[in-house]
Amino acid sequence: MLPQARQPFDPSQYRYKGPAHQPRLPNTRSQAPVTTGTSVIGVAFEGGVMIAADKLGSYGSLARYKDIGRLLQVNPHVILGCTGDYADFQFLRDIIDQKMIDEECLEDGMATRAPSLHCWLTRVLYNRRSRFDPLWTTFVVGGLDEAGAPFLGFVDKLGTAYTAPQVASGFGAHLATPLLRERMEGKPPLSRAEARELLERCMTVCFYRDCRAYPKYQIATLTKDEVKIEDDLVVKADWEVAHFSKEHA
Repeated sequence: MLPQARQPFDPSQYRYKGPAHQPRLPNTRSQAPVTTGTSVIGVAFEGGVMIAADKLGSYGSLARYKDIGRLLQVNPHVILGCTGDYADFQFLRDIIDQKMIDEECLEDGMATRAPSLHCWLTRVLYNRRSRFDPLWTTFVVGGLDEAGAPFLGFVDKLGTAYTAPQVASGFGAHLATPLLRERMEGKPPLSRAEARELLERCMTVCFYRDCRAYPKYQIATLTKDEVKIEDDLVVKADWEVAHFSKEHA
């Protein structure tokens, strides 16, 4: 019996092939939003700001949660509204709440203002976008700056940010922005009553034309004297305008 020929040495047979050598797959748990909210609309008026958002949480195309608030009073100087994934909003809300607690514990007389929170959100959202793990949210930040002037800022999931006397996110950026600009650009500042009327009109238009909108909504108002969030307001809809509907033919 002839001896078998020696096989050539193959180092791959002795190489460790455990988890460390597996290809690292990208993080996919946050690649798409789940429960989402639609438009947030904000306007500045003489002496303050006002922000409105409905209370629907859509699970895809299902109107799943019909009583969730997307407006937040951060402190006596800042209010906040969120469009997009509600879980990501809750995540950031908890961080912001803790920041406010830490700020109060310092007892140094300093308080976060709207421009500061807007800048912080811009950095946080841009950082997460740069890590390819974005927070699927768009924020409208309202308040008064250090000089007491009304401030409204916008920041989306990419970290894109701007400030303006009128801000709208979601479908409201398409449906409500023309109404806001028509009333505000090149004209005297709104009074508080005029701002409220304008927001109610915008929420009505969004309810008519955005299939993810809902008739129950909130309005948050901030002035130097108070912060007030009005809950469970209802759009006064009149579907007689729906001439295409068989019910009103």
